[in-house]
Amino acid sequence: MTDSALPQARRAPEAGRAPSAALAVRALLTADATVLVRSRQVILLNFVVPIVILVITNRGGSRIGNPGFLIGMALTYGLLSSGLIAYSTTLAGDRTAGVFQRLRVTPAPTWAIMGSRLAVQFAADVVMGIVVMIVGSILHSVVFSPSVYLLILLVSLLGAAVFLAIGQALVGLVRSAGVVNAIARVLYIVLFLAGILGPTGILGDDFKNFSAWTPVGALMELFAGVTGGEWSVQNTWQVVVLVGYTAVFAGIGIRWFRWEAE
Repeated sequence: MTDSALPQARRAPEAGRAPSAALAVRALLTADATVLVRSRQVILLNFVVPIVILVITNRGGSRIGNPGFLIGMALTYGLLSSGLIAYSTTLAGDRTAGVFQRLRVTPAPTWAIMGSRLAVQFAADVVMGIVVMIVGSILHSVVFSPSVYLLILLVSLLGAAVFLAIGQALVGLVRSAGVVNAIARVLYIVLFLAGILGPTGILGDDFKNFSAWTPVGALMELFAGVTGGEWSVQNTWQVVVLVGYTAVFAGIGIRWFRWEAE
């Protein structure tokens, strides 16, 4: 072998080497972020739903609760729409279209494929939380201290984790994209009504107590606690319960997720 050919021979194995995991993750994040930004459904459920709630409650919200509670309610239902409907239906649809099967033959690690989806949706929820806090403060003419805004954002992150975990579990247990879509919408209505009707006591004290420990009810009470400055022992236990929901549903979603469609 000549001296001139030696460098080329040394470079040949490097040229055929698979891309690093970091490069694959960056490529996945870029692709998933691009798809999310271009998705009308995601934009609608992530941003339009909570903004509409803020606008509606701005006209008659005093009958429901104080500004902090109303902003928390908008954040709760925005996160619920994002994680339970937008994330789960998109995930199930891509599985049916064979997107995950094609991704699994790429050099990208299996954990990175799903982790990228979750990270991008999580980032979208963070942006939504910041936007809702700003718009809600303007519409309801309220200004919180920086520490309260930080607490609101932290509660939003917990809510995002809970609802994304529920969406992941749904897709893990159900393979049909159509059935996932139907179940997600039914669950959304049930959780929505539990969060709205529970605190009022219309359906009785037992249902009121029960709703306070549902994902929606607990999250709304946490928002009320951090914005009202009245954090209780029950709020602390609600944090524990929400973390438990996240762990259980995420475990189910990871354990039972199937990469191929029916």
